[in-house]
Amino acid sequence: MSSDGFYTLKGYNLIEHGLLTAAMEDYLEMIYRMQGKGEGVVRVSALAQALHVKPSSASKMAGNLRARELILFPRYGYITLTGTGRRLGEYLLLRHQLVHRLLCRINGTQNELEECEKIEHFLSPRTVENLKAFLTQAGGGP
Repeated sequence: MSSDGFYTLKGYNLIEHGLLTAAMEDYLEMIYRMQGKGEGVVRVSALAQALHVKPSSASKMAGNLRARELILFPRYGYITLTGTGRRLGEYLLLRHQLVHRLLCRINGTQNELEECEKIEHFLSPRTVENLKAFLTQAGGGP
C-alpha cells in the first residue's frame, strides 16, 4: 500500500478482485446465467454467442477461468462451474441485478444494461451488501 493510500483504478481493482478482470467477471456471470437456465453445461459456441464474441475468444477466456479453478473445461468439452466458480457467479449475477435495479429506479427506465455493465465491476462487496439492504428497505426485495 502506498503511504497516502492512493492507487490507480487498475490498482484498486486488483486489490479488490484479485486476479479477475472485468472481462473474466462477465464471462463467469454469463456461464452462471446459462447454467442456471437448466442447461447444466455450457458450450463455448453458445457462450460466445451470448457475449457477442468469437468462439476463439470464448475458448481462450475459458482457459483463463480454468487456470483459476473457476470452471472445468476439458479440451473440446463443455464448460461447467466449480464450487468456487458457482459461488462467485452467483455473487456477480446478484451484483449485476442490484445495480441494474438501482439505475432503472433512479433513471425511471426499464433497461439500463449498458450503464450497469460500465459500473458493476467497480463495486466492493460491502457496497453490494449495502445496496441490497437499501433496495430491500426501499421496497421490492433484494
